[in-house]
Amino acid sequence: MSGLDAYALLRPWWLLAVPVIALLALRAASRAAPLGDWAKAVDPALMALMARRGAVLGGRRQANLAAAVAAGLVALALTGPAVERKDAATFRNLDATVIVADLSRSVTEGGGLKDLRQTAQGVAEAAGTRSVALVVYAGDAYLAVPPTTDRDSFGTTLFALDADTVPDRGSHPERGLALARRTLGEAGVVAADVVLITDGDGIGEAALREARAIREQGWRLQGLFVPAQVSLPAGAPKPDRAALDQVVAAGGGTAADLASPAPVLDAVGASTAQHLAAGGYTVLAFADLGRWLLLLAMVPALILFRRSA
Repeated sequence: MSGLDAYALLRPWWLLAVPVIALLALRAASRAAPLGDWAKAVDPALMALMARRGAVLGGRRQANLAAAVAAGLVALALTGPAVERKDAATFRNLDATVIVADLSRSVTEGGGLKDLRQTAQGVAEAAGTRSVALVVYAGDAYLAVPPTTDRDSFGTTLFALDADTVPDRGSHPERGLALARRTLGEAGVVAADVVLITDGDGIGEAALREARAIREQGWRLQGLFVPAQVSLPAGAPKPDRAALDQVVAAGGGTAADLASPAPVLDAVGASTAQHLAAGGYTVLAFADLGRWLLLLAMVPALILFRRSA
């Protein structure tokens, strides 16, 4: 994680107000020198007479500048500049990762099982100190490892997976996703990544419904595609990357290949504060500094109330 990850703009769309304020300030400054449009509206002779009698007060550029500075600071305050709270890491129990591994025939006989295990281990390591669970599925789904921070026991179970781990034939990713969602719900997790590692077989409308349900909970579904590395037996399902992309899009996450999993690892490896903020729990993760900018905006605003002698 880079140092910039500790900073954020909670309401970045307010940045659009800054150039608008700058344009309005320039326009106001041009019209305030020295009397705005009064010089055009009043007869020149009458204006000269009034000036000699001391009845004409010139425009003040300072007031326009002070108003522009105050408005600009207010706009910047509304963007919500924030820093990550020092205690954000203490909320890691609210942030978890569930790996959903496809152990159907097309994966185990397609030569991708070894890479699947290695990449799943990489996902667990990317999660850092947060808890990780493992769900495996084929014809049915099982919780192989409940949420844990013990990477040694997790790795032991992970590398023991083989073609006979799930006795049920078939491929039902929706059952794996449903079990992942239930596991997160029972743990009271508020920010989570569900990482589906599959060749795309069996993904249909039921899996899409589960992906949307995961997204509605404020969690994200990431996907890693397992390509076939050997010729599959006759009648075996073929890998389907397009299906994986579709279900991941429904889950609001990122899809990648096993050979280049960096986008998914980066998403899982983001800080707890970033995950909480993405899940709508920004107040737990970041301290909003906008209030201090509002106090600073009061300084030029006070100039607007200064009375001339």
